[in-house]
Amino acid sequence: MKSLNATHHPLSVTAQQRHVLEDPKLALPYFTERLERSDLPVLVSNSLDVLQVNLGRMCNQTCTHCHVDAGPDRKERMSREIMLDCLAAVTAHGIRTVDMTGGAPEMHPDFRWFVEQCTALGTHVMVRCNLTIILANKKYHDLPEFYKKHKVEVVSSLPFYTADRTDRQRGKGVFEQSVEALKMLNAVGYGVEGSGLKLDLVYNPAGAFLPGSQTELEAQFKRSLMADHGIVFNKLFAITNLPISRFLEHLVRTEQYSDYMEKLVNAFNPQAVAGVMCRNMISVSHDGSIYDCDFNQMLEMPLTAGMPKQIANLAKANVIGRKIATGRHCYGCTAGAGSSCGGATV
Repeated sequence: MKSLNATHHPLSVTAQQRHVLEDPKLALPYFTERLERSDLPVLVSNSLDVLQVNLGRMCNQTCTHCHVDAGPDRKERMSREIMLDCLAAVTAHGIRTVDMTGGAPEMHPDFRWFVEQCTALGTHVMVRCNLTIILANKKYHDLPEFYKKHKVEVVSSLPFYTADRTDRQRGKGVFEQSVEALKMLNAVGYGVEGSGLKLDLVYNPAGAFLPGSQTELEAQFKRSLMADHGIVFNKLFAITNLPISRFLEHLVRTEQYSDYMEKLVNAFNPQAVAGVMCRNMISVSHDGSIYDCDFNQMLEMPLTAGMPKQIANLAKANVIGRKIATGRHCYGCTAGAGSSCGGATV
């Protein structure tokens, strides 16, 4: 299989990525076919509890597994007007959680304002923090205190509990910085039993394989981080690497794509289907476009026909019960113990 055209802007190769994923020459069933074989109905939404908001693709890191293709050179960011549309949707639908992501969402100039507006509505806020942003610049050093003030749930990527594996995936020196940032979060109460301040970690496999048992990995992380660094946290989320963006390009370039997709298909778990994140959320792009999930957003797969396409129109729309747009990448969320933004689903 030829490599994807990575010399152009990532958005220009989205159609190529969809073609690779849905190529009829690939001897693997489409996701809808696999659901039918398992006597499962097509995926539909059953609630709208979470609004996941991508504030932009600028990031202080360039991780090899990043499905957003974020980095320091990315300039896309959400406008204040679109943020106001998000707040209107939260109010109209009684959305309980706003999940802020990026890039590094903290790099958006209106990030703190947006957190304050969400919490003023009584909405729970989650932030996908890469940890190193806390140390990247003095203006971010007080983020732990800011998070504490607004009772923000911090969800942080930490590929492994050792430096070698973490740095291979996220860059030299990232593990050391991540440990320092975690200590700063612990110092204000995050991850400490009884504090009410949630600190969760995210594990992604370092290659073309499925994550191990989330329960066992969490125990290993807790033992090692406490013994070696005195660090505590609440939960570990084990998330499967989806064949999108940089990881898909890596799979194609190293000729592992077909084998990896076969692993995902062969590990399909009907029980995991019920817990996929797309069933209770809407994902918002930095430009206000809305999608069933963050992965559909990266593949530019909009909501199904008849549904709104922009966050500005979500407040007055009924999106519960809609058919979810699916593709072969959905095997990543339904393989093994399942995978969502909250880790394993079964």
